[in-house]
Amino acid sequence: MKRVVFDGSDQPVMQVGSLGMTTITPAPEMGKPVNYEEVSHVSQEPSAWIETLDSLREHLQWAIELEHATLPPYLCALYSLDPSRNPDAAQAVGSVFVEEMIHLALAANLLNAVGGEPRLEPTTLLQRHPRPLPHGDRSLRLSLVPFGTEALEMFLRLEQPAAPSAPPEGDNYTTIGQFYDAIEEGLRHLCAELGETEVFCGDGARQVTAGPFAHTGGTLTAVKDLASALAALEEIVEQGEGTARGEVWDGDRDIFHPDRDEVSHYYQLQELQLGRRYLRGDTPQSGPTGEAVVIDPDGVLPMRPNPLLADHPLGSPIRNAQEKFNRTYCQLLQQLEQAFNGSPQMLGAATGTMYALKAQAQNLMTMPDGDDTTAGPTFEYVETRP
Repeated sequence: MKRVVFDGSDQPVMQVGSLGMTTITPAPEMGKPVNYEEVSHVSQEPSAWIETLDSLREHLQWAIELEHATLPPYLCALYSLDPSRNPDAAQAVGSVFVEEMIHLALAANLLNAVGGEPRLEPTTLLQRHPRPLPHGDRSLRLSLVPFGTEALEMFLRLEQPAAPSAPPEGDNYTTIGQFYDAIEEGLRHLCAELGETEVFCGDGARQVTAGPFAHTGGTLTAVKDLASALAALEEIVEQGEGTARGEVWDGDRDIFHPDRDEVSHYYQLQELQLGRRYLRGDTPQSGPTGEAVVIDPDGVLPMRPNPLLADHPLGSPIRNAQEKFNRTYCQLLQQLEQAFNGSPQMLGAATGTMYALKAQAQNLMTMPDGDDTTAGPTFEYVETRP
């Protein structure tokens, strides 16, 4: 798998956030609520070596939790944008969100391929914001905020390419790429030790290869052996960081601009922050030198940061609308879990649910919430109605 790491002269134009080193213990058993703020710490080797199939399955479940954790922040930024006034930002954030959905599905395919069972339990996945990235560097905080400087800085830290010679990190990972490197390392080790047939023992019928993934050049493919597993990992990392040392491209064509290649997530977000597009020949050192990217701040809804259900009394209009959104989102997670566990036709139902979510979120962002802000979705767990 190709990785994006830069040599001493090839540093990204912008580094966002400082990096700490702490370690998080494995999550509690599946289905039980977990608060990543309260998970205790233990010392461990930096590489977090994956030596057993059970450990591999555990890490791939963590990958599902990781990819899911990126969705609420991207959705809040996306739904706060007026696409008629901020088309470049809406296209960029929208395509990144869809590709994060592909990464979630690829992680589920990987887990199914090695005999695991993907779990998207709302009581585990839905945490109060701001929150840490599951099993990641706790200095990174994920918040629900509208599109703007704070959101872009958070997303740049989230998608940050690995540092020079960065080691694989299976827990408390500094970058997402290092976490997936640890999974790759474990896959190669186990295939060498046990053989591919023993490792890739899952039911091929549980693989998902289609879904609501328009507006992106990314692909969702089945995983059946080491080669296809490495290709899936490569797709995830390249879309986030880029294709090679010093490159800003992810290897796909730009779905909105078919005449040019697609920029990886990190550099798409940097284009929005720096106000200019990358051209062929541009590097992380030169920065983007292409056409201007214009952001209209008046075309962004001022959603209240990190809203909570508890901010409003039971029965109030905002609370009712937030609870309705949360029920729909929990339903989406249940549909995706069913799709990843032998009922791929549920992806069709999930597509309809995602359209309902969009309408409900946009309705919330039209509701005044004091201090010149609007309401917004909270992404908290609520009981779904039978």
